[in-house]
Amino acid sequence: MPHITYIEASGEATTLDVPVGWSLMQAATTNGVEGIVGECGGSCACATCHCYVDDALMAVLPAPAPGELDMLANVAAERRPNSRLSCQIKASAACEGGTVRLPETQE
Repeated sequence: MPHITYIEASGEATTLDVPVGWSLMQAATTNGVEGIVGECGGSCACATCHCYVDDALMAVLPAPAPGELDMLANVAAERRPNSRLSCQIKASAACEGGTVRLPETQE
């Protein structure tokens, strides 16, 4: 299981062992990480799991699909070049040591 670190807007960091194949949103909500709402349950329909992906993780992720790009247009916090929806990022061995920062708001 890859270790992923979530850094909340408050600066609190939580590192989780994320099962391969789980989305980063699923791991965060299952483990009570504040800052990821995931209102749609991971169906890429709400943008409340917005996160900022670090460079190392960004380098191993596939490009966002058109549906994710459409939803990123609706994020509540600042959209940045490294903005992604955590429901669309599936954990894999290549994600080991990755870090995602969470915005101040999701809604």
